[in-house]
Amino acid sequence: MPIHVSKLRCGTTLLVEPMPSVRSLAFSWLVPGASADDPANRLGRGAMWAELLMRGTRSLDSRAHADAVDRLGASRIVDNGVYFLRLASTMLGNRRHEVLPLFTEMALAPRFDADSIEPARDLCLQAIASLADDPQERAVLAARERHYPTPLNRSGHGDEPGLTSLTHDEIVRGWAAIQNPARSIFCAAGAVDPNELAAELDDILGDWTGAAPEPAIAKTSPRGYAHEEDETNQVQIVLLHDAPNEASPDAMLEKIAVNVLSGGMSGRLFSEVREKRGLCYSVSASYRGDRDTGGVIAYVGTSPDRAQQSLDVLTAELHRINSPEGRITPEEFQRAVVGMKTSLVFSGESTSARAAAIGSDYFRLGRCRTLEEVAKAVDAITLEQVNDYLSRRSMGRVTIQTVGPAALKPPM
Repeated sequence: MPIHVSKLRCGTTLLVEPMPSVRSLAFSWLVPGASADDPANRLGRGAMWAELLMRGTRSLDSRAHADAVDRLGASRIVDNGVYFLRLASTMLGNRRHEVLPLFTEMALAPRFDADSIEPARDLCLQAIASLADDPQERAVLAARERHYPTPLNRSGHGDEPGLTSLTHDEIVRGWAAIQNPARSIFCAAGAVDPNELAAELDDILGDWTGAAPEPAIAKTSPRGYAHEEDETNQVQIVLLHDAPNEASPDAMLEKIAVNVLSGGMSGRLFSEVREKRGLCYSVSASYRGDRDTGGVIAYVGTSPDRAQQSLDVLTAELHRINSPEGRITPEEFQRAVVGMKTSLVFSGESTSARAAAIGSDYFRLGRCRTLEEVAKAVDAITLEQVNDYLSRRSMGRVTIQTVGPAALKPPM
């Protein structure tokens, strides 16, 4: 089925993928107000909004709103991302007319009770405090902070000074000021008629206004090596390097290369770092392409006595795949393609996954891709194309972050 793209009267983009074979329906609504929109001295404002949007609307308090959604068998999720806050819901398609007003009112008329501010703040501060028990996440967040330009490098958690400084008035006025229907994307997938949904949303969102611009992106970032001392019996190693953004014609080639490196137990990193040498308990790599940036993040979790060798072997494998002697073999290529297409099949069975995917595509690419289009793009790639890409691929200036008892020597 084709994906329907239209503009609502308020300026919001509407994306709808009808799926006649299912009875469920998923919404994924991208609205401004995420971490990139946080003021520099109020980091965590998006995290607070994500918590507070779940705490009732002007017409229904927190309990009444939750009960109303539950009675309809629907779900509610609010995620704080980099570019957007994402409000998501999944329901039976025939409950759409009842769920939609409850869902949209979360953003259009949030309650933001003064009594809710401190409980929400406490939860956000607890999320930051919990990082003390999660050294891997701390390493990832620290690497991202130094690798990507501001404000794309921010943690969704915010920071303690920003969270403690936020006032109730800043929360309320800030939400009204940041909204911009033209920056918003409303996505739906499942049992739905695109024209009927557009008419309903025009009735609901017709008076929604705002014109907040996108945040400006810095041109540089520090990168390099950094270490956080942590007296534990484990060492966390994170390496970040440049990769094509999602719109690049090389993005699919990069995904295949990363699947060769980290495609489960047959991946090169697992084989070379863990199985052959027994250097670590966990090793992986993943690619993320966004609209403005792209990157590959590699991770090793190991013991202090094996940390330096783990970093050396990890870095060597990331470089070797770009060399003539590290060319991808036909067997590796086939495994990577099969793995990618399997993931596509699984995602095609979920309305919530499809609603999120078409919104992500539209923002990053300016258009939506069907699963069939993505599958054809994977099938069209040849082994020769991937190896040619790798021969000219540049990792850029890498970022390495370690957390553990002692600093390591970063490879040249």
